Amino acid sequence: MKIPKDRVRFNVGGRIFETTSTTLANAGRNSFFGALFSENWTLNQPNTDSFSNCEFFIDRNPDCFSVLLDLLRTGDLNIPPNVSERHIYREASFYGLLDHVRSAKWGQFDGNRLRHSSSVTGRAPGDGTAIRAGPDGGCCVAHGSVVHVYDWIMEEHPPLNLDYQRVNDVAWVDSENIIISACERLGRGDGGMGLFSKSTGELRYKFQVCHDNQVKSFTAGALSTSSDYKIFSSCKGRSNEYGVGVWDQVTGKQIDFLYESPGWSLGDADKLQWLNGSNCLLVATLFPRKDNCYISMLDFRDKRMVWSWSDFGAPITVDEKRVRDAIAMEDSNAICVVNEYEDLGFMDLRMNGGSVRWSSRSRMMKGKLSDEPCYPKLALHGGQLFSSMDDCISVFCGPDWVLTSRLRQGHGGSICDFSIGGDRLFALHSEENVFDVWETPPPPIS
Repeated sequence: MKIPKDRVRFNVGGRIFETTSTTLANAGRNSFFGALFSENWTLNQPNTDSFSNCEFFIDRNPDCFSVLLDLLRTGDLNIPPNVSERHIYREASFYGLLDHVRSAKWGQFDGNRLRHSSSVTGRAPGDGTAIRAGPDGGCCVAHGSVVHVYDWIMEEHPPLNLDYQRVNDVAWVDSENIIISACERLGRGDGGMGLFSKSTGELRYKFQVCHDNQVKSFTAGALSTSSDYKIFSSCKGRSNEYGVGVWDQVTGKQIDFLYESPGWSLGDADKLQWLNGSNCLLVATLFPRKDNCYISMLDFRDKRMVWSWSDFGAPITVDEKRVRDAIAMEDSNAICVVNEYEDLGFMDLRMNGGSVRWSSRSRMMKGKLSDEPCYPKLALHGGQLFSSMDDCISVFCGPDWVLTSRLRQGHGGSICDFSIGGDRLFALHSEENVFDVWETPPPPIS
């Protein structure tokens, strides 16, 4: 791509700025400045007598324009004291430079380089139940029957209120749409799942379960989505609709349902995880929701369970062997589990029903649990394993999953949930209505 290095002049709100077409091309084709170029990246001239006198007039804030022009020149974001960040974001949105601003504020996600960016106090009473990172750096937080949605600058959108239906899980379909699963209320015929607009809170459509050609009321639980636009949810109905349902993300229509077999548990699942490589769904029902733990891999192409494990019938003499969370690791053909002392365990996906190989990481924590401990959670991102325990999150790396760093803040109490997405980590605390935002610093400007 040949970029001409012509000087370009802008009159922005009465102030004159000069730059080059090379600098403007850094904004990209889909930006305000990209529209000034032709298909072969030749700068389109305004109606002036000569190109040397080329001047574009923009009726916008010149102070913000100066910051954003400097961002295009250097890749660095320097906001002077007399300009608010929110004003910069508004102008960046106008010029189509929000992605540039995000990239300058924080870098590519790395669990070992995360720094605490901010803490956000929620506006709903009571403890939060779930937090989910959005693809664009925002997040949503479930509190009882309300879901609070934040964009990447941590500005809250209108909350999503489900009219006293308890929210069980939340999932992002894309940067603009959210799925919410909720409990059924007896006698009301509601519950289930709905697709909502992030910005307006509008209910786009509800997902229905059909059994024997009849629409049934049900409680939707854990959620997951796939890259081919499918939505999965654990479901509990009043008659025989216990299992995992599948819906088309675009149309909202039910396309499949796998019923749980006797002696197993799918409809009460705590966690679903779609695996793109194997085209299978991890379904985990964990203690204490059930007296025993049930973990399985479902293949909806054959509508069968291709791998399973349970501690049913196994002698449990100490609580430390109770599985509190599970996550599939496709690259190593394993499932990682964690107990309440943050001991990690591993199971081989190539062996059906095998035992857990425990790797004790934190036995020094025995007897030191907080008065109201939160059960640990697991996440896998970019080849790094994350595990929450009390008020901190541990990061494990390498083939042997060595503990490499810990993330901890001194307020908010135990971490009840955390989520990674949009190159950020969000940690929701249980004792205070607050969540933390962690970011990787941008690389130094060379």
